[in-house]
Amino acid sequence: MKEQENTVQKDPGLREWLLLVFLSLVWGSSFILIKKGLVVFSPGEVGAFRIVSAGLVLLPLALPRLSKLNRKQLANLFVVGLAGSLIPAFLFATAQTQLSSSITGVLNALTPLCVVLIGALFFGANISKQNGLGLILALLGVFILIGSKAEGSFNPIKDINAYAFLVVFATICYGFNLNFIKHWFVKLKPLEITAISLVLVLPIGIIYLIGFTDFVDQVKSSTDAKIAAGYLSILGVLGTAMALIIFNKLVKLASPVFASMVTYLIPVVAIFWGILDGEVLYTGHYIGMLIVIVGVWIGNKKKKKGKKEPITAAH
Repeated sequence: MKEQENTVQKDPGLREWLLLVFLSLVWGSSFILIKKGLVVFSPGEVGAFRIVSAGLVLLPLALPRLSKLNRKQLANLFVVGLAGSLIPAFLFATAQTQLSSSITGVLNALTPLCVVLIGALFFGANISKQNGLGLILALLGVFILIGSKAEGSFNPIKDINAYAFLVVFATICYGFNLNFIKHWFVKLKPLEITAISLVLVLPIGIIYLIGFTDFVDQVKSSTDAKIAAGYLSILGVLGTAMALIIFNKLVKLASPVFASMVTYLIPVVAIFWGILDGEVLYTGHYIGMLIVIVGVWIGNKKKKKGKKEPITAAH
């Protein structure tokens, strides 16, 4: 415990800042990679292959540790794999069939507030007035973001894009997942939780791809499919498996509070890639994005007194 406290108090240096920027670039690029994968593959294929590529990379880390866990721990880790990886992977891919990668990246920033809200509703955690204000602002931003279409047009009843709620549901899954980890796994290391939970849902991804899609045949016969699979491999290996390892390393080197800054940088990277790829954003979108980020910042701003729970920008 003493060592952890000293680590948290350490001022971040160049290495920590470089890791933060790198992590922001990796996670912020996830949404454009999903978009590139959807050019060829179905949302189900995109989500499943993301899990398969990430799980295979982490397999050597997970296998030696599986025999040391009891059935209850394995069952709980399977739930973590579902809530923290498998279900969101399918939700994000489905959502991006009707949402720009930019907007999806901004909506993903709701994750920290969902952690706080789920903790308060289901795990007995306290929610402060600051948390509540941030949540209200963020939800207002979401309402504006998903109800804006053409320049100057805002009709929340007519223009609302229901696919945005898939992303919101994914962030709720992340909220449950991070609370599960906090309450169920006190002794397991974050790397163990990440590796084993992904490996436990790996068979679902493999069975889905082989048994219910023609993913393999597409990759064998089409150059475009090979390129798209390459994008998704980067998404799974770098954006899911390696990024989580880097995040856990950053928490250890600096602090959870410093590492959580990635939450605010991910949307910036997502917007950059989206605009570069020709996505059109209107005034209402930028207003909604700004309100979402401000709400998340207020809801997770570190207080001068009291201990702040570590927040991750899970993706």
